[in-house]
Amino acid sequence: MKLSIVATLYQSAKYIEEFCRRADATARQFADDDYEIVLVNDGSPDNSLELAIRLSEEDHHIIIVDLSRNFGHHKAMMTGLAHAEGEQIFLLDSDLEEEPEWLLPFSEQMRQTQCDVVYGIQEQRKGGFIERWSGQWFYKLFHTLTGLTLPANVVTARLMSRRYVEALLRHEEREIMIAGLWLITGFEQRQHIIKKHYSGSTTYTFSHKLSLLINSVTSFSNAPLVGIFYIGMIISLIALYYTAYITTRWFIFAKPVTGWTSVMVSIWLLGGLVISFIGIVGIYLAKVFSETKRRPYTIVRKIYGKKDR
Repeated sequence: MKLSIVATLYQSAKYIEEFCRRADATARQFADDDYEIVLVNDGSPDNSLELAIRLSEEDHHIIIVDLSRNFGHHKAMMTGLAHAEGEQIFLLDSDLEEEPEWLLPFSEQMRQTQCDVVYGIQEQRKGGFIERWSGQWFYKLFHTLTGLTLPANVVTARLMSRRYVEALLRHEEREIMIAGLWLITGFEQRQHIIKKHYSGSTTYTFSHKLSLLINSVTSFSNAPLVGIFYIGMIISLIALYYTAYITTRWFIFAKPVTGWTSVMVSIWLLGGLVISFIGIVGIYLAKVFSETKRRPYTIVRKIYGKKDR
């Protein structure tokens, strides 16, 4: 098969028909009749699945991978890639903020440069000031703590070769941060500047973004654990210095040092640091616990479409 278009469905009912129509038209220009459109239903709470099934009955190119529940965007994308059979795989979101028509310029750049991946980059991050500002700091913080430089303002849309996708799927993490996996998989990857549309809404809440940041850092770096060690050493040296100061003062002046408030502040400060450090260690232990259980990161309930897989 020449081409696979892969997208996930979550609250996508109002977009899915137009997305499939445009993806189908673009795929025909690229691969004639030798293509498939793989849609992964990530436990969508609306009627996205019903609409997708109806479309698959009308168009034999459409295949629906229905997950047993919501597992998350990144895991759903990896599942879609695992079910794609094309020699080239075009991954994008189904909310039409990313255009299916980008396949054609992406493929032309891939042909000219002989690379394995062409991915979209926004000239300017979409959203308001807070979202753009937080996005910038995410990339800076991720680079500082992991040493990996993620492409700033990268989008989901990317055209990939079969060998790249097969290498990407060899990663077996249970907790996936897919942008990091895209990067560390390697191969020749090229940027393509795009203008992403803005629908005005997002399924990524603040808690989801914070969880993504924590998962990203702990998946690709042990810097927080190393930081705990150095902070502990600094606090220990300060404590030793202060102990020597108190002892010397007691011998010279024969009276205790006053300052109940400073003692209480120190207790609260150190107590807070200890609890925070235990929490950081706990996050890493939780990730080790999750990985050792070897549970599948998604479970497929049923596959709809032309192929009985």
